[in-house]
Amino acid sequence: MAEQLRLMAVHAHPDDESSKGAATMAKYVAEGVDVLVVTCTGGERGSVLNPKMDRPDVWANIGDIRRAEMDAARAILGVEQAWLGFVDSGLPEGDPLPPLPEGCFALEDVDVAAAPLVRLMRQFRPHVVTTYDEEGGYPHPDHIMTHKVTVAAFEAAGDPDHHPELGEPWQPLKLYYDVGFSRAKIMALHEAMLAAGLESPYGEWMKRWEDRADKGERITTRVECAEYFPVRDDALRAHATQIDPDGFWFQVPMDLQQRAWPTEDFQLARSMVDSPLPESDLFAGVRETCHAR
Repeated sequence: MAEQLRLMAVHAHPDDESSKGAATMAKYVAEGVDVLVVTCTGGERGSVLNPKMDRPDVWANIGDIRRAEMDAARAILGVEQAWLGFVDSGLPEGDPLPPLPEGCFALEDVDVAAAPLVRLMRQFRPHVVTTYDEEGGYPHPDHIMTHKVTVAAFEAAGDPDHHPELGEPWQPLKLYYDVGFSRAKIMALHEAMLAAGLESPYGEWMKRWEDRADKGERITTRVECAEYFPVRDDALRAHATQIDPDGFWFQVPMDLQQRAWPTEDFQLARSMVDSPLPESDLFAGVRETCHAR
C-alpha cells in the first residue's frame, strides 16, 4: 500500500486559499490527496470589496461572516481547514504608513507564531507545503508574516529537539511558493481576449509590468488544473465580502482562461527529494519516496 499523500496550504486570510492555488488543491482532492488549508488570521480587518455587501450589518459582524465564508469555500474545494487564531493586521495605507495595530499577527515573534503551525504540521504530517514568497506575493504585512512563519515551521517541524511538547517530529518533503501572476500569463490572457474581440481587463496591468519585477523566471512547477477553474471560481464567490461576482476576477470567459493558461504555477523553494525541474506535479519525487516506504 502506498502512503496517503498530504498537502498543506498556509494562507494569511480567509479568501486567500481560493485566489491562490485553489484549482490545484481541488485537483489533488479529486485524486484522493488529503488537503489541509491553514488560515493564519480571521480576516477581521479586511475591507468589504463587494459593493453589495458594504452594509452596516456586515461590518458589525465581519469576523463571523468571514469565518462562515471560509467554511463555505472549504466545502466547495473539498479541503479540510484549520485556523491558527491570530488577529488580522490590516493593510496600512498612507505616507508615512501608520503603525500596525497592537497584538496583530504581523507583530508577533516569528518563532512564537510558528509554534501552532509546527504542531499542525506534526499532527497532519504533510508531504508538501505551499505558501507565499518572501514578498508575501504582494506586500501585505500578514502575507509576509505568513511566509516567515511557514518557512520557520517547515524547518522546525522535523527537528526532535524543537519543542517536543508540540508532537512527534515530522519533516515535510517539499515547500513551494505560489506564483499567481507572471508577465507571460498576463500577456497570454490579454492577447487571448483581444483575439476573441473582447475588451481585456489587463491593459493597465500590462503598463504596470513595465516597472515591476517579473516572477515568471522563478516558476519551477506548472500544475495542469484548468478542469478545476470553475471550482476555484465558485470558492472565490463564496467569499462574498471580498469578491464582487461582477468584478475584475470574472471578466475573462472560462473557456478562454482554460485555453490560454491552463496551469497554476509554483516555485519550488525547499526539497528533501530528487525531482528534475521543471515539474508538473507538486508531489514529483514524493510519490516515489512514499511508494518505497
